[in-house]
Amino acid sequence: MSKIILSAAIKGAHAIHERVTARLDEALEKYGENQEVGFPNTAYYLPIIYGMTGMKVEKLGDCPPVMKVAAELTPPVPPEHLWTPYLGPGLDAGMATLFMEEIEEAIKYVDGPPPVDGIWLGAADDVIMRERGVEFVDGTAPGFCALIGSAPDPQTAEKIVKELQEKNLYVWTSGHYNGTTVAEQLDSIGVQLGWETRIVPYGIEIGSAVYSLGFAARAAMSFGGAQPGDFRKVLLYNKNRIFAFVLTLGEVTDEWYANAAGAINYGFPTIADTPIPEILPTGICTYEHVVSNIPHDQIVQKAVEVRGLKIQVTKVPIPMAYGPAFEGERIRKEDMYVQFGGNITPAFEFVEMKEMDEVEDGKIEVVGPEIDDVEAGGALPLGIVVHVAGRKMQEDFESILERQVHHLINGAEGVWHMGQRDIVWTRISNKAKDKGFKIRDYGEIIHAKLLGDFPAIVDKVEVTIYTNEKDVAEWEERAKTKYAFRDERTAGMTDETTDIFYSCTLCQSFAPTHVCVVTPERLGLCGAYNWLDCKAAYEIDPTGPNQPIPKGESIDEAKGQWKNVNEFVWNNSGKNLERFNAYTMMEDPMTSCGCFECIVAFLPLCNGVMIVNREHSGVTPCGMSFSSLAGSVGGGNVTPGFVGIGKVYITSKKFISADGGFHRIVWMPKELKETLKEQLQKRAEELGTPDFVDKIADEEVGVTEEEILPFLEERGHPALTMEQMLT
Repeated sequence: MSKIILSAAIKGAHAIHERVTARLDEALEKYGENQEVGFPNTAYYLPIIYGMTGMKVEKLGDCPPVMKVAAELTPPVPPEHLWTPYLGPGLDAGMATLFMEEIEEAIKYVDGPPPVDGIWLGAADDVIMRERGVEFVDGTAPGFCALIGSAPDPQTAEKIVKELQEKNLYVWTSGHYNGTTVAEQLDSIGVQLGWETRIVPYGIEIGSAVYSLGFAARAAMSFGGAQPGDFRKVLLYNKNRIFAFVLTLGEVTDEWYANAAGAINYGFPTIADTPIPEILPTGICTYEHVVSNIPHDQIVQKAVEVRGLKIQVTKVPIPMAYGPAFEGERIRKEDMYVQFGGNITPAFEFVEMKEMDEVEDGKIEVVGPEIDDVEAGGALPLGIVVHVAGRKMQEDFESILERQVHHLINGAEGVWHMGQRDIVWTRISNKAKDKGFKIRDYGEIIHAKLLGDFPAIVDKVEVTIYTNEKDVAEWEERAKTKYAFRDERTAGMTDETTDIFYSCTLCQSFAPTHVCVVTPERLGLCGAYNWLDCKAAYEIDPTGPNQPIPKGESIDEAKGQWKNVNEFVWNNSGKNLERFNAYTMMEDPMTSCGCFECIVAFLPLCNGVMIVNREHSGVTPCGMSFSSLAGSVGGGNVTPGFVGIGKVYITSKKFISADGGFHRIVWMPKELKETLKEQLQKRAEELGTPDFVDKIADEEVGVTEEEILPFLEERGHPALTMEQMLT
């Protein structure tokens, strides 16, 4: 390591140690050692410390032992003349820096200034962890950039960040330079910030960079099966699976060097726009460790190259930037040029399969007014009719492609979209109109992306966009007839009448031993993949994560165990799982990765189960919050009495059917109950118990078994008279 970098990193670590020690001493004196500390609604305590050392920091009194470890890790500042080819002393100083800064950030939640303030977001909670973790799993987000400092001007900052967004990367900002930050520069010119746009301002100070690296540590423990304290597995997991890098803009201070050294431990290199000393030999990182003096118009591409990222972006022929990073962009009414749907006008989207000779590929037509025919702030009806053809296209895939339209249109900068089928609402901004965006460009997006994203089943795409009332009304009725036909067809599918299930091993990039088995009546636990989705995915990519599994011989029909499924799970879980039962959570349940929408947990006193969704942050009757449960259940674990599920599965006829099924539900958060109200009521009526939903307790009734049991007894909950779940 360059003597300048080595010396600077160690100096920075010493300065941070002095500052954090003083801050901790003040907090201990003011609040006492029993004061709870941590990041709100997150598992894994302070995740970098927990992942690397196994030490649980739950209160201020747990911090001094960690500071002692950090002090022992930090070497003395070397003599100015010393040069060493070894990274070790600098890496140790970097890791010590992360431990200390994580403590400092945790203290801010107690003593201020608050990490969450204005544009600053602080630590990502577990809801965000799950939502964004899925994107890292499925490749929607190939990696992230920890962006430090500030650009010479807001326009340069916007150009760099937009290039990162167009490559589908997350941009996590920390640290200031020359009196400002990249986040503040972007905010000053109206660029939207937040998780929705993938521009995440963690904090003003460089220490907030620990939120980025903490996210990575949590990913290793939550999805990768790394145990707390197994620092080697945590670090290797990040080097090999989380493709991240540090990009610094501005003068690199000693504390920046210390943080960069901490990131190198993870395999995350640093790319700088200033002429700092470089570390070019490979070793810890995949390629170079520190690369410097890169011009702003080349720095993003250089960073991608140094980190070894493989990024594929389908070029969409529209006058706006395009990529998933723009999906979260909001367009307020005052920024809108024209809108469609949203109960203001009729609007729908419809994908229909045709024969090859019936589709003219690339034909895009607008029937009715174009954007230039509308006054600013106006509204039009909208009917998007997409005809697709392909040698391997099937009618079952129509609805799958149709659901993609939401994401495809939303990927355009300056365009906002929500809903599907005939509940669509979409807006085009003034900015997009000024740059030449047309209604026709909706068709350009759909054509380019369906061909680019689904080449195995889509050979031709033709799009007709109707913006006049007569045609929209006629086509909407035709579309509704097809919607109803599809619903009836899929509603009739059952596990018994289907000979083939599908695997989903997409999350193995995070949880190597996890295998989802998706059936017609049990969707993937992430809630994103049902049986038809997996069937389509297999047709699209026959070697991908969704593989057909012929059920074969039944071993236990009631519990849902089949010989061929067991063999598949054994061979594809790294020979970690011999068998699993689809319909019981009490004996050999399915593995859970970490992407689950909900967790089901057995409540012995109530002879039933509770269900908690990721959005619920409170304590539950099993004695744990969702975050604590996720730490035990996730990571590819099999945990009898607990199982991760998708929300839709709650009202499936196969929901823990071997354990008593739907009538075992005794508690769920009020918000989840309200979200699923119609589906829950429908299922209750199917079972002949129309008043059952009112018998399910929530947090207003109680958050312990002892608190909810009297409510269940008073309401006559059926679980209390059913056979014992635990035998």
